Amino acid sequence: MSEQAHAHHKESFISKYVFSQDHKMIARQFLITGITMGLLGGLLSSLFRIQLGFPNANISWLQPLLGKWVSVDASGHGSLDPNFYMAMVTIHGTIMVFFVLTAGLSGTFSNLLIPLQCGSRDMASPFVNMLSYWFFFMSSVVMFISLFIETGPASAGWTVYPPLSALPQAIPGSGLGMTLWLVSMILFIGSALLGALNYVSTVLNMRTVGMTMTRLPLTIWAFFLTAILGILSFPVLFAACLLLLFDRSLGTSFYLSDIVTSLTGGVEHVGGSPVLFQHLFWFLGHPEVYIVILPAFGITSELLSVHSRKPIFGYRAMIGSLLGIAFLSFLVWGHHMFMTGMNPFLGSVFLIATLIIAVPSAVKVFNWLATIWKGNIHFRTAMLFALGVVSLFISGGLTGLFLGNAAIDFRLHNNYFVVAHFHLVMGSSAIFGMFAGIYNWFPKMFGRKMNEGLGSVHFWVTFLCVYAVFIPMHFMGIDGVPRRYYQTTIFHQFDQWVEVNRFISTFAFIGLGAQLIFIYNFFNSIFNGARASQNPWKANTLEWTTPVHGIHGNWPGEIPHVYRWPYDYSRPDIDKDYLPQTMSDEDIMAGVDYGVEYYDPTLTDTPPPVQFEDEVKESHDIIMLNFIKRKKKGSDPEAGINPA
Repeated sequence: MSEQAHAHHKESFISKYVFSQDHKMIARQFLITGITMGLLGGLLSSLFRIQLGFPNANISWLQPLLGKWVSVDASGHGSLDPNFYMAMVTIHGTIMVFFVLTAGLSGTFSNLLIPLQCGSRDMASPFVNMLSYWFFFMSSVVMFISLFIETGPASAGWTVYPPLSALPQAIPGSGLGMTLWLVSMILFIGSALLGALNYVSTVLNMRTVGMTMTRLPLTIWAFFLTAILGILSFPVLFAACLLLLFDRSLGTSFYLSDIVTSLTGGVEHVGGSPVLFQHLFWFLGHPEVYIVILPAFGITSELLSVHSRKPIFGYRAMIGSLLGIAFLSFLVWGHHMFMTGMNPFLGSVFLIATLIIAVPSAVKVFNWLATIWKGNIHFRTAMLFALGVVSLFISGGLTGLFLGNAAIDFRLHNNYFVVAHFHLVMGSSAIFGMFAGIYNWFPKMFGRKMNEGLGSVHFWVTFLCVYAVFIPMHFMGIDGVPRRYYQTTIFHQFDQWVEVNRFISTFAFIGLGAQLIFIYNFFNSIFNGARASQNPWKANTLEWTTPVHGIHGNWPGEIPHVYRWPYDYSRPDIDKDYLPQTMSDEDIMAGVDYGVEYYDPTLTDTPPPVQFEDEVKESHDIIMLNFIKRKKKGSDPEAGINPA
């Protein structure tokens, strides 16, 4: 793509901020929409945590907000409608898994970083990229509208299993709200596929000169494989939703059997199978777990290296583990279905595959720990959240070993142990990865920096609340407390968990309050944050070579060439503790100074060009103890030496 094609030109408000085709603006649109949907999902969770933690409390004060879903008796005591409770659980799960952790995380950072870190002017198809966002936006609007349906939003759980989702007359939430849920998801899948095809095309075809696949940052590898997973798995969910719409509207029987209809008194349907829907849903559902977590893995890998001032440990092994996880994620969906009467032999196959996928996951964890070991760690907010990802993934991943075992899963299935595991290993880990990315690349998105003090408060309160909420749930699950129940106090054997539920709800409210600190910090910093320099973290990747206030086309002149891998930190033969990918061996030998940064001269409060001094004096004998003891020449990207 020619440089002239991206000459800076005046854009209207509509073309710049609404129907933008600039990948950086589209990334901001994904991010702000994802944050908005995340607040909605958090609000719904706080409402049903009120019910779980304080089941007999008077909530008549919520009637102005929830209307008929809060019933008030003659004495003025208000209680939540059980149908609406199930609807909140359904919409909360849907929003957080798809709209926040998939579109908000992957949509934001894939859009922002793939062209910048690959060395491209924009995505392969900017117009298709714009369509991807607007399909997502329309999907979000439809899902939001479903909250105001007279009969209530979808109430079949976020997995929408038939028959509740297939028979409109089953429960109030099976009516129009369920139809809108399906329409919203079809629009969402269209968005995900358009985006994923663009990401893959850009990575494969639009890398700058010298940017081989083994010089790509691990963020790009993660986004690239995430996109491939989406391309292969989301069409299956599309088919599942389409067949479900046929069953609901056209009288077909893909998921409805005579057993189901005899119990409900519905229309005659024979030959269908609800288990078919489970196979279709979880064939997407388990790769979806990694569609959510792989971008967080890539962001974490990048940040641990940057903020500990050390090369990533085992770069090729990290790529191999990402490839292994991506491949195996398609072979383990059946572990969600051990309770369906699956053939024990088939169950053992899924069990073995599930345990095997722990191996590449463990490789990543050990390499993360080796990367930060004796590193010169800068505890910025982005680094704190990256370390939080490591902590949560370890603690949540260990509980997955229990659920992946068919014999143990029979005891733990569908209770709070599953909720705790899922929210730690995927939900919270991915959210922390998203926060880490926001704090780290906020200067690249908005030209300013977020407040580090508020960021630290945000991290520590959120981190403590996550563990306070989900660790007790493991013990509740071991005792058999079922999930999705409107009120467990009707079973006297669970009376001992009343105070624990209250404890969990209290910390859930505190954790939600901590997100308001983030919201204030985020939006206030957009307008009032400290001006960012071109490379505030002294990182090596290409995005930090673009102007502080980005232009459409990213680089004002020729796109830089790449000469090395992205993790040359604290090399003993280099004065500074970082070495950008754009520095050739000839530049190093010539003593080219890469500490002088570009500043926008049109900004009056921009500091004058300065040469960065190292924030912390290097101590190479400690930082690089067992990692860099040799200068190795050749083609190994981990050596950081440009091949001849």
